[in-house]
Amino acid sequence: MTAAATNRQFRLAARPVGMPKPSDWKVTTEPLRDLADGEILVKTLYLSLDPAMRGWMNEGKSYIRPVAIDEVMRAGGIGKVVASKSDKFAVGDVVSGGLGVQEYWIGAANDKTAAFYKVDPKAAPLPKYLNALGMPGMTAYFGLLDIGQPKAGETVVVSGAAGAVGQTVGQVAKHKGCRVVGIAGGKDKCDFVVKELGFDACIDYKGGSVKDGLKEHCPNGVDIYFDNVGGDILDTVLTRINMKARIIICGAISQYNNTTPVKGPSNYMSLLVNRARMEGMVVFDYADRYHIAAAEMAKWMLEGSFKTKEDVVDGLDKFPEALLMLFEGKNFGKLVLQVAKD
Repeated sequence: MTAAATNRQFRLAARPVGMPKPSDWKVTTEPLRDLADGEILVKTLYLSLDPAMRGWMNEGKSYIRPVAIDEVMRAGGIGKVVASKSDKFAVGDVVSGGLGVQEYWIGAANDKTAAFYKVDPKAAPLPKYLNALGMPGMTAYFGLLDIGQPKAGETVVVSGAAGAVGQTVGQVAKHKGCRVVGIAGGKDKCDFVVKELGFDACIDYKGGSVKDGLKEHCPNGVDIYFDNVGGDILDTVLTRINMKARIIICGAISQYNNTTPVKGPSNYMSLLVNRARMEGMVVFDYADRYHIAAAEMAKWMLEGSFKTKEDVVDGLDKFPEALLMLFEGKNFGKLVLQVAKD
């Protein structure tokens, strides 16, 4: 079936308190079994590391069930089919889906949790299928367009602007004729957002006051805010929103590792005063329309009017420390873990 006889996996050993630590993971090795009819064996090439993974590690009701103790850590990824007893996928097909943090995935080709679909490695480098052409891109596209409903000439502000979702939000907004202001941490990230991605401005929250930056770069207020961080930055933006503003709640990375209750927005009354709307979004709700977003953004890429940046870390063993990069602001672009050569 394959030259490899075993499969290394990262399993959740304990529910983290605060930032995940090494003891929260257990590395296991298990033999690869033979395939049953209708099954495939997928070799993991790249894994997507996302802030949402921290939430999946917590017990409690959410939009998706938590990862169970001793279960392989959930992660989306790109892999190659190396053995098949299914008519759906052939050996050599490159697929995207829920591979988990492991070297191989084995199971039914039509497994609804994995939800594999083919990708074309000739159309774009594979890490881009985990960025703008994957879940982060779908999140940005539908969150902005369906919930934000931007109109040409409006001002859009996006936090985490240099990250996987933020970089796509800003570029989609520019394509729709909006003024776009990012919020990111550090001069290099802000320069990238403006000079490479084409944002109109970027506020460095590490180098100055976000409140002052919003006054300077959003003199006419904020019509749409795409929030990836929560906390103080969300609170500050709420003081600058316009009448009928739309706030998209995508994530709250500043709060994910709290050991105290999540900090809610103290300036929420601005929503009432400005008749504004704040709405959460989960990307899975738009699964039947992913192809629409992918087609439009792929077209922009071919035209040279849309760029992405991936931060690739090499080696499955690097998973625990690579995941922490998301919460320490160390990644620059979409964080991807390379598990094997493609």
